[in-house]
Amino acid sequence: MRRLLFILPLLTLALMAGFFAWSLTSGRDPASIGSVVVGRPAPRLDLPALRPGEPPLTDADLRTGKPVIVNFFASWCTPCLAEHPLFTRLREREGATIVGIAWKNKRDDALPWLKRLGDPYKLAGLDLDGKTGLDWGLSGVPETYLIDGAGIVRRHYRGPITERDLNETILPFLKGTVK
Repeated sequence: MRRLLFILPLLTLALMAGFFAWSLTSGRDPASIGSVVVGRPAPRLDLPALRPGEPPLTDADLRTGKPVIVNFFASWCTPCLAEHPLFTRLREREGATIVGIAWKNKRDDALPWLKRLGDPYKLAGLDLDGKTGLDWGLSGVPETYLIDGAGIVRRHYRGPITERDLNETILPFLKGTVK
């Protein structure tokens, strides 16, 4: 009986180590986890404007007849800093409509961050409590959604977008050559 009590924790540890080793070496991409919002109408939006004096951000802002990019970001988010120049370029060169949502970020932090880096967002909202992010299936920031002209979510990116994402998916989506 004593021997069993001694071996049981070691056996448990060996099983856990085997599972973790398999998880790390299986070749599965954590970013490949599906999103429940893809293929469905964009979740409800009703947020105060990030910029003072602008109207609130609503569902109608996503149903314009043209593709829209929705980007959840935060001034405290380092990966958001890395992808920011790509959004700036998209807005300047392609005229993309990009909606920014400052997630769990104070207005007094987000506005100076955008002023310093450049503001690529046509519209921007403030999700202080993170509830809207939950409705969208957000797991953290940055996350980006491609919305078609009818307001249907067509693509979801967890983590920062890359040059490759831009060239292979986002630009063709904006030009209407990929759905």
